[in-house]
Amino acid sequence: MNPLVEAAEARRPQLVADLTAYVQLETPSDDRAALAAGLTWVRSYLGEHLGAPDSESTVDGAPHGDVAVLDWDAVHEGTGSVAILCHYDTVWPLGTLADWPVTIDGDRLTGPGAFDMKAGLVQVVHALTIARERGLPLPSVRFVLNGDEEIGSPASRPVIEAAVAGRDAVLVFEASAGGALKTARKGVGLFTVTTRGVEGHAGLDPENGVSAIDEMARVIVALHDSADLAAGTSVNVGTMTGGSRANVTAGSAEALVDVRVTDVDEMRRMDAAFAGLAPHREAAEIAVDGGWNRPVMVRGAGTAALFAVTREVALEQGVVVEETSVGGASDGNFAAALGLPVLDGLGAVGDGAHARHEWISIDGMVERTAVAAGLLTRLGGGA
Repeated sequence: MNPLVEAAEARRPQLVADLTAYVQLETPSDDRAALAAGLTWVRSYLGEHLGAPDSESTVDGAPHGDVAVLDWDAVHEGTGSVAILCHYDTVWPLGTLADWPVTIDGDRLTGPGAFDMKAGLVQVVHALTIARERGLPLPSVRFVLNGDEEIGSPASRPVIEAAVAGRDAVLVFEASAGGALKTARKGVGLFTVTTRGVEGHAGLDPENGVSAIDEMARVIVALHDSADLAAGTSVNVGTMTGGSRANVTAGSAEALVDVRVTDVDEMRRMDAAFAGLAPHREAAEIAVDGGWNRPVMVRGAGTAALFAVTREVALEQGVVVEETSVGGASDGNFAAALGLPVLDGLGAVGDGAHARHEWISIDGMVERTAVAAGLLTRLGGGA
């Protein structure tokens, strides 16, 4: 058996225990007190396994979770530098554990946030510990821990961009996609479209009223028609609200729109589509707010090379890993937009992100812990 695989297998019980403890600490994106407790636990956990960081800083993320940046110097004559991105917030509200406790059934462990992305943090910490204990070279490692990823990283984005700058590689321990690593992600736009009309009595004065809902209906059709799935561009009007009563011509309406694109040209085309929205009736108005929440994560040469190294390391352990492009975005998008090599999806093998059936494979935890240990050793100059 490969020595890293053997070491990871020996840690199986502790991997499960650590993940269970982490999942049992609820960290919803919208609860600052719970996030503070979560970050305290994560920092303590890192220190317990890796020792005190050589440097650290915290940026206030109010009203959401704070952002912590922790550095450990290279060890065992390691070279190079790596940034590791791990958000600690989840989509699950406080109290979810009451009717969905951590449960283990054979190889499956289920619980809120286990797959997205608490298993990833546990895996990389054990991977680093294995390499350290075996005296293997490791690069300098910078952990970036944020508590607002699930709501678009509004406070942490500039911190992430500054923290990853100049690093040789950026590793994102988000969950895998059916076991595949993520070398490309779509860019995400979040827009709010507001239409305004003229209220009036729907029965007594139908000609003079100008319906904001009618205007919004036309906007929705236009936006959905602007999608180009063949080009990788999706448009979804996820919610629409408007009007006050059935017998009143609607004076206002609002829609929330999610747009996903695979390249910058499509991003620009969609910008033009929003800018070109025009009211059907002269007295109506249309306003667009919001913008691009995350840039496109392009599979550049550096990312392709990083995946090739990871595939080679995995094959040495008897594991075959594939790569894929996905529609969801992560904080890795920010790093890729800076031109850095980014490898995402290094975390859990399982399924069900943001769903009640969210689960991780315990065998997958062991396997990917060993792969991460080998990859980090290789990035530190080891054979």
